[in-house]
Amino acid sequence: MTSIAAISTPARRRKLVGAGRRQWIGLLYVAPAVALVVVFFIIPLCMTAWMSLHNWPLMGAHSFIGLDNYWAILRDARFWNALKFTGYYTVVVTIAIFAVAFPLALFIERPRPLTGFYRTSFFMPAVIGFASASLLWSWLLNVDSGLFSPAAFELGLTEKKVNLLATFQPAFWSIIAMVVWKVAGFTMIILMTGLQSIPPDLQEAAMIDGAGPLARFRAITLPLMRRT
Repeated sequence: MTSIAAISTPARRRKLVGAGRRQWIGLLYVAPAVALVVVFFIIPLCMTAWMSLHNWPLMGAHSFIGLDNYWAILRDARFWNALKFTGYYTVVVTIAIFAVAFPLALFIERPRPLTGFYRTSFFMPAVIGFASASLLWSWLLNVDSGLFSPAAFELGLTEKKVNLLATFQPAFWSIIAMVVWKVAGFTMIILMTGLQSIPPDLQEAAMIDGAGPLARFRAITLPLMRRT
């Protein structure tokens, strides 16, 4: 037993040293990301919270006012209007993204001809930055040199070129369309992953029992997709 302990002790030490070294290497890999989060998120967040408790003019010294800025916001009708609009926008854009992404996920989930092409095409807008997408849609919606308004006028759908960004409703739905175009591809991939995780045995058993596509979708696909 003494010889076994003498042999195993150095091996155990080497194992512990190796584990500790791997842990430090892992921490070194994570350190740059942690530093970026601290410098560009945590510190600015703390500074913003501290500044919000002060009267901070552009010129002159600042003074501590406590929660007065927050009480002023709560008494401002513009804050509540903005909050209401944000909630409305969030609900509409979430429903719109799901309504587009889920049928696309169902379409590309099973192998078929040109599946790779469809997946790449639908996902392509997700890799475009929001700044680039905004510039693209700003051109598409331009009343003179864009695509939508001049095309509608030339096809006789409108009596004149309409500025879609001049009034609330057209501008709102134009923004919704841009966000759906930008985000639906990424959501589609997530939903497709959830669809592919459904055991095919369940679908086959339901088909043997005579369940149609709609019944299988309602009884199998939707319940198992809830966690996604």
